[in-house]
Amino acid sequence: MAKSMAGGVPMGAIAIHESLGGFTPASHGSTFGGNPLACAAGRAALKALLDDDLPAAAARKGHYIREYLNERKLSKVREVRGRGLLIGIELKERVQPTLVALMERGVLALPAGPNVLRLLPPLVISDAEINQALAIICEVLA
Repeated sequence: MAKSMAGGVPMGAIAIHESLGGFTPASHGSTFGGNPLACAAGRAALKALLDDDLPAAAARKGHYIREYLNERKLSKVREVRGRGLLIGIELKERVQPTLVALMERGVLALPAGPNVLRLLPPLVISDAEINQALAIICEVLA
C-alpha cells in the first residue's frame, strides 16, 4: 500500500496476514524504508485522516455524488456505482470523447475500461467543488 499514505511524500508499506507466515520485521526490502521524512509525513497524514474523519466524509460525499447523478437520469449513462469517493460511471458509449470534453471544461477524470468514466476526487474536496464538477459532468453527459 502506498500512494497518499504520506500526503504525497514517497512512502510504501506492506501488510501480510499472519496465516501466510514466514515474514518477520526486516525480511523484505523497501526503497523508502526508514526514511524519517516519509515517516513523519505518514504520521501527519494518518493524524489528518483521523482528526478530520476523512473516511466518513468520503462516504458521505461519494453517496451524494452517486445519488445526484442517478437522480438526473442522464442520457449517456447506463449505471453509476462506487464506494466512497471512488466512482464509476458506466456509459452507453466509449469514454474517450467524454474525457476530452470534461478536460476542456476543467474536470479531470480517468477511464476504467472502454466505457467507464472513473472519478476519484481528493478526500479534501469541498462540497462547492463537488457541485461545480457535477454541473459540468451533467452538462457533458446529458
